[in-house]
Amino acid sequence: MRVIYTDQSINSLEEALEFVVEKQKLSPEQASSLKDSLFDRADSLAINPLKGQQEEYLKDLKEGHRRIIEGHFKIIYKIENEAVYITDFFDSRQSPAKMKG
Repeated sequence: MRVIYTDQSINSLEEALEFVVEKQKLSPEQASSLKDSLFDRADSLAINPLKGQQEEYLKDLKEGHRRIIEGHFKIIYKIENEAVYITDFFDSRQSPAKMKG
């Protein structure tokens, strides 16, 4: 199965990384390492896409969104036509209302 990153997911990840660099005082190297670990975790869905749990906050969309966790991040995704679409990287220290499907 292929893993596809939506534009929204990339934008969310970049915003979250800017936040942690500024607020958490991460170095650029630490931010890069965090980004790599998030991509590695998301890419692991190619092998076992059903390992994530259903994402309760997006249940009303009825699109089958699921989540896996890496550190403080939820990686939000859905499975369609033999592909895993990563739709959001969500820092769980934020309000769930900011989560995008």
